[in-house]
Amino acid sequence: MFSFKKPAVPTAREALPGRATAIPTAERHFVNGRPLKGPYPEGHETIIVGLGCFWGAERKFWQLPGVWVTAVGYAAGLTPNPTYEEVCSGLTGHNEVVLVVYDPAQVSTDTVLKTFWESHDPTQGMRQGNDVGTQYRSGLYVTSPAQRAAAEASKQAYAKALGGQGYGAITTEILDAPAFYFAEDYHQQYLAKNPRGYCGLGGTGVSCPIGTGVAA
Repeated sequence: MFSFKKPAVPTAREALPGRATAIPTAERHFVNGRPLKGPYPEGHETIIVGLGCFWGAERKFWQLPGVWVTAVGYAAGLTPNPTYEEVCSGLTGHNEVVLVVYDPAQVSTDTVLKTFWESHDPTQGMRQGNDVGTQYRSGLYVTSPAQRAAAEASKQAYAKALGGQGYGAITTEILDAPAFYFAEDYHQQYLAKNPRGYCGLGGTGVSCPIGTGVAA
């Protein structure tokens, strides 16, 4: 029998050194033409989400009414300005994530969170389906105290709903948003460029009991 080492985030000593400058990426969103790096409209909010392979995850959010722009990248690790290959090595500590910029007058934070929870299985630890590794962990990276409160409340509500259907504990990490490193050009809006491309994203089928639509 082959032994299997459980994926784990590397220590600072183990992590790859990275680089001082950002890797090249796209300037505009392939679907809606908006600038990936801003400036973003006044009054809009940002949140960073990790829910498995970022190709399928990003599509979930750019299709959500009220979302202004999305971008894929790497966050919550140790290596500055990593490449995709470095992240996949497991030696950066980074998660594959999606930057979501949304208009709270059109879509509530709760609705963004509901989309997050229902689009993956947040009980799987360092994997999502057949994708195994630290870069596939479930994570919410918030940019305000209000977002953190909403994220924690939604996690508690969904944990209760999942437990009622026999699922285990939620493993999602909720952290203040760390540095976000934009992924390479070809990863941005990948499934719009490659409609038959791989998407391993799959939810539990359990509804998250939050999210009423437009913010008050």
